[in-house]
Amino acid sequence: MSQKISFELAPDFKEHSDSMGDNIFRDVKSIVELALRRFMLITITAVLVFGAIAHYTFSQTPLYTATSTVIVDSQRTNVIDLGDVLSGTSLSTSVLDTEVRVIGSKALLSKVVEKENLINEPEFNPLLLPPEEPGFLQRLFGGGNADTEPEPVPSEEVLKKRAVNRLAGKVRVARVGTTYLIQIRVTSVSPPMAARLANAVAEQYGIEQLEVKLEATARATRFLAERVEVLESEVTAKELIVENFRTESGLLAAQGTTLTETSIAQLQRQKVTQEGEVARIRARYDGMRRQLNSGAGADAIGEVLSSPVVNSLKNQLSDAQRRKAELSTSLGPSHPRMLAVDSEIADYETQINAEMSRIIDNLRVELAVANDQIAALDRRINQSRSTLARNNRSQVRLNELQREADASRMILQEFKQRFTQTREQDELVQPDSRILSPAAIPWAPSSPRTTLNLIVGLILGAMTGAGLAIILEIFNNQIRSVEEIERKFGFPSLGAVPLIKSLKFLGFGSKVPADFLVQDPLSAYAESMRYIRASIAISAMEEQTKTVTIASSLPDEGKTSLTLSLGRMSALSGDKTLVIDGDFRRRQLTASAGLDPKTGLVEYLSGECELEDAIYREEHTGLDLLALTLNGRTLYDVFGTKAFDTLLERLKEEYDLILIDTAPLLLIAEAGVIASKTDKTILIVRWMKSRRSSVRRALEMLKSMKAEVLGIGLNMVDLTKKRHHTEQASTSSAYRKYYTSESRWRWINPRRNRAVTKLPAANLNEPNVPGEDEETSTQLRSMLNNG
Repeated sequence: MSQKISFELAPDFKEHSDSMGDNIFRDVKSIVELALRRFMLITITAVLVFGAIAHYTFSQTPLYTATSTVIVDSQRTNVIDLGDVLSGTSLSTSVLDTEVRVIGSKALLSKVVEKENLINEPEFNPLLLPPEEPGFLQRLFGGGNADTEPEPVPSEEVLKKRAVNRLAGKVRVARVGTTYLIQIRVTSVSPPMAARLANAVAEQYGIEQLEVKLEATARATRFLAERVEVLESEVTAKELIVENFRTESGLLAAQGTTLTETSIAQLQRQKVTQEGEVARIRARYDGMRRQLNSGAGADAIGEVLSSPVVNSLKNQLSDAQRRKAELSTSLGPSHPRMLAVDSEIADYETQINAEMSRIIDNLRVELAVANDQIAALDRRINQSRSTLARNNRSQVRLNELQREADASRMILQEFKQRFTQTREQDELVQPDSRILSPAAIPWAPSSPRTTLNLIVGLILGAMTGAGLAIILEIFNNQIRSVEEIERKFGFPSLGAVPLIKSLKFLGFGSKVPADFLVQDPLSAYAESMRYIRASIAISAMEEQTKTVTIASSLPDEGKTSLTLSLGRMSALSGDKTLVIDGDFRRRQLTASAGLDPKTGLVEYLSGECELEDAIYREEHTGLDLLALTLNGRTLYDVFGTKAFDTLLERLKEEYDLILIDTAPLLLIAEAGVIASKTDKTILIVRWMKSRRSSVRRALEMLKSMKAEVLGIGLNMVDLTKKRHHTEQASTSSAYRKYYTSESRWRWINPRRNRAVTKLPAANLNEPNVPGEDEETSTQLRSMLNNG
């Protein structure tokens, strides 16, 4: 309280607003307080819920549950991969979940009903149960009349459907975790019946699997046989088409190669050989021509040297030249023998030249023949290539036909193999599941679970009660404690003012708060007034605080009684105090003080009387009151006049504290005007009645009027309802212990101690004139100042 108190709303003022997200469980203490406040609601709700669940539990018929466990084998038997004509159970999660649904299906359970003949069991056929005796209400309203026509007996099919539905409601199938185990639970009123049906459902599941696989095997066998027959005919036809097309296209082959390809290969080899021969001949011919062109003699030509005719002619020529040389030594050139030898030499030379020409001509002819042979080979090769191109085009179609025939042959072989396997496996088909542990007869009922139900009922009851308490707390818009004031509105609390009638340990005295304050100045009520007065006094240390507006958001919040009590406390404490009645419509402060004035505030402001004539003094408290007359006369906008401002300035000079009781802020605009003209404003809220929304609007209104709020006072707190407020009021027993001292009791009880007589009524009609009880008033001031 030592810090300056002003109307400066925090930036997060809106965060104090009511909302569903308001955290009422801010700490353990809040939870305990909530539980104490709503103890009766939580207790009654818990008892009702617990009783309902207990009644339901003990009225139920005992039920017994038997469990059989089935394991799904991991093997898988495929008859044919192509299309999965027949397959076993794949151990995927989805398949196992599907198997769980299959076991609980009505199709399977209907076979169990037939096998176990359940339509003749009373549990599954209510018609077999003995008729129930009509109840009181049935007899009262004629429901048990014997003349009622009996219902027609349903057919066997209808009875079977009913039995299947009842059995489906008693069977529970579930997978055990992520294993391959499936548990089948059957509930019945009879332990043997529960075990019997659990085993029957498990056995029927295995039978169903076996029947399905046998039927699938039979279908697969028929399908494979038909397909093998069709495929054999198809393969034969396709192979015949291949051979016919090969013959028509001339695609005859030997050792994997067609005849055309073989012919082309041979021609190619011949051409290569012939081209080599041509190259050899051309090389000889070209070499001879080069030698002749270079002027070399015949002796230098290789072909000539290798020719036996030329060699023979050369030998003869040499012999003739030798003989000529011999003759030339003895004979002249003109000698006949010399001429004959010359003629012989010339003839040999002519023959040699002729032979050389012949050799050259032979090489030229041989080269031409070789070239002609190569050309012939090229023509044959080209013809064969054309034939091969046509064959290749036909080979594409032939290959396509061959692939079709090969594919059909492979499919035929696969189907023949699978057909053989299927016929062999027909006798080896086994179900994909087996019973791991059959159901045993249960020895204890599974429902109702009495202990668990009672525990759940107790917990659920407590949770329901707590939930209702939380809901009520969330939607509760009332103000319960000073901590809530500070937390919700961001303003300091001026304490809690107790409700007078809640102080039950006082069996005497007035129940009017202002009179009670005077009669018992050491009471808890008086202490709360001292707390508010102390707040005003501390505020006055920092800045002038002489005029204080006492306001409330709505009527009936105890504002007027508190204003009069606070004024009397201030006056009894020695401060010169004035209380002004500012509510022109109700004038409650004037009535509470017991005044019936002839002149008052309105008359003074209108100039009809002096200020001294409008102020009245309580002699037993020394409090001055500026009241309102009860004639109903009201000036228009009296508090907005200059005369009222002048009045306040004058009163500030004469009084230590001036309190103004106003009309409700949210109903009368004049209250805000008064608050804007005074130094401080105290907003009074009523415990467990004032709404937070109304208080918040009142604070916003004061902010708009630029009024300075000193704090908020929590009024009329009922101390007997200790669960609805916190440590600022604690409990009524704490107040009783502290405020019932023997000395105070003797002082305030005139029947036990005659030291103080009954306080006389104040002489209110004679202002500022001391009364005969001045000694008593002085004694009260002394006690208040020392207390």
